[in-house]
Amino acid sequence: MCSAMQRVRLLVFNAALGVLDYSVPKGTVLEPGSIAVAPLGPRQILGVVWEPERLEAGEVPDSKLRPIVEVLPVPPLRTPLRRLIEWTADYYCAPMSSVARMALASSAALRGGGTVTEYRLTGEEPARLTPQRLVALDALHGEQATIRELAELASVSEGVLRGLVSAGALEPVVVDVDRPYPLANPDHDVPDLSPDQQAAADTFTEAVRQGSFRPFLLDGVTGSGKTECYFEAVAEVIRQGRQTLVLLPEIALTQNFLRRFEQRFGVPPILWHSSVKSTERRRAWRAIASGEAQVVVGARSALFLPYANLGLIVVDEAHEVSFKQDDGVRYNARDVAVIRARFEQVPVILASATPALESMQLAENGTYERVELPDRFGGASLPDIAVVDLREEQPERGRWLAPRLMHEIEARLERGEQSLLFLNRRGYAPLTLCRNCGHRFECPNCSAWLVEHRFSRRLACHHCGHEVAMPDACPECGEADCLVACGPGVERIADEVRDVLPEARIALATSDTLNSPERIALFVEAAEQGAIDVIVGTQLVTKGYHFPELTLVGVVDADLGLEGGDLRAGERTYQQIAQVAGRAGRGDKPGEVLIQTRHPEAPVIAALAAGDRDAFYEAEAQGRREAGAPPFGRWAAIIVSSEDEAEAKEAARAIGGSRPAHPDIAIVGPAPAPLSLLRGRYRYRLLINARRSAQLQKVLREWLDPFQFPRGVRVGIDIDPYSFV
Repeated sequence: MCSAMQRVRLLVFNAALGVLDYSVPKGTVLEPGSIAVAPLGPRQILGVVWEPERLEAGEVPDSKLRPIVEVLPVPPLRTPLRRLIEWTADYYCAPMSSVARMALASSAALRGGGTVTEYRLTGEEPARLTPQRLVALDALHGEQATIRELAELASVSEGVLRGLVSAGALEPVVVDVDRPYPLANPDHDVPDLSPDQQAAADTFTEAVRQGSFRPFLLDGVTGSGKTECYFEAVAEVIRQGRQTLVLLPEIALTQNFLRRFEQRFGVPPILWHSSVKSTERRRAWRAIASGEAQVVVGARSALFLPYANLGLIVVDEAHEVSFKQDDGVRYNARDVAVIRARFEQVPVILASATPALESMQLAENGTYERVELPDRFGGASLPDIAVVDLREEQPERGRWLAPRLMHEIEARLERGEQSLLFLNRRGYAPLTLCRNCGHRFECPNCSAWLVEHRFSRRLACHHCGHEVAMPDACPECGEADCLVACGPGVERIADEVRDVLPEARIALATSDTLNSPERIALFVEAAEQGAIDVIVGTQLVTKGYHFPELTLVGVVDADLGLEGGDLRAGERTYQQIAQVAGRAGRGDKPGEVLIQTRHPEAPVIAALAAGDRDAFYEAEAQGRREAGAPPFGRWAAIIVSSEDEAEAKEAARAIGGSRPAHPDIAIVGPAPAPLSLLRGRYRYRLLINARRSAQLQKVLREWLDPFQFPRGVRVGIDIDPYSFV
């Protein structure tokens, strides 16, 4: 396309409209991928210029086309990214505009350079110290951001902060929004690698030099030094002047990763996740689009950013479920990362100690190159794993830890070593009821119980965030002192340890307590310095952390993940327990893992106890093959929801009633979802099981496209679902 073109096809950010044609003003230069502003009625909207032959639009004569208003001063989205947007929309049955919007995740970045005024503490104390000012002064130590961002950080109003500016406690700082990032040095601190690590690093480095698409599965036991191996590939990309993307599944993992990265390369990488303040996101987006950003470390949304010169993609902890997005565009970042690498013609490394069965199968058939690290780095040994059968070794009445596990914690305390207790259940108790009338506290917006959080004295829903204060009496019968906590959460386990071992220093590690980078950094520092004796945590502590003095891991309830009918429950439980077991014995001292269970004969528990990963994967693969489940078959889900239960039910019945008859596709439902009410919306589900040869997406579109539902009804398609609630 050139300045002589008369019309242009625009992918506009409105899913209902999708694609519109516009005329091109004389002298305006447009090319595919350009970001443009166009009129739509009285408004102006953003859009991306697309190749006209790749997108269909309505037939509008030239004379009726409205002209493009403006071309924004940012580099056009490159061809590989445009092809990725098309592929993602097609595969996941999502509107292209919704996928393209993820590439333009910082609207402020589209307007070119400039300055922004940020504020920081001066160290002066204001003459008048109100409680809110004290809160702000405590919360903002070491922070610099806009007034709005500081107000969010401190949980105070903007007026409080403006008062601190007037009092001289906060000072303005004018910042260039596009100031350059410090450059990473690929030779800053080159590590001494083991022979296995060096062989893996050489393989990855050679792939970077070749500059073509090569997908790798880096399969290494916990503590084997997988990060150091792919860091050598990152170093080679830096030497070439190209860009690297490293995807991490949890923001909580970034602090530990940042420290290791900075130690290796001399500077921190560029961060991209939901907790990064908007001014930094703007700066990062522009550095990524210009090619200045060398290494980007981020959550799954970083995958769609407009990299100018990508040379490598790494997906760390590639088995993690959190790489799958469960709303909006329901994509799996692990799989889309491989597709992006293919379009970009660069290597991609999927790193994990417990790879997903789908990844293992692709390595088995040669689609992925498998690189193995079978031993821990530095001669450290894998921990001994034993099963505690709770039917025989019962905890004391009212307690949840078996005597053997409690004895081992006490022994570690006497030796100055650390223990980790894992229970994937936040709060104090998952259910609170009245012993007088039986009333159960339920969320008004979800079909879920409210979870008691005793430290904050709140009852909370972990699905929608609804919270109420813990009452003194039952709201149903009015009886006082009659509320009973049923079952354990991590807070209750911490209380139990505190009761038995009052001298133990206990840390809770959950998304409630480690909810900011600063808190995570403090937790890691305390654990490394030996200021914590017992860590009680959820899945947040199952990966990424290296505490040399941690020699005991106790899995409080190994059966928890096997409940609920999840078709991947066995695999997920194996991965979670194997990962948390890998926290033990990472230093010079040997580690031990005790798994509490009432079902020691379950295949997943038996495989963990025997340390026989291959046997577990073989059994799991056989079960999936017989069920026609991934990776041997395909799954998809249709989720119908509305605030009106009858409306949702009627829409789901209409969809179910017109189901296609296809020899390679089986359709189950509709039925109320296990979580039938979520965030105030009633939900019905249909599950589709298809052979791999079936054109699943085509069948789904032809089935659902003719429907016209009421405005309140939402119909979502989930390809390759991970959640079945």
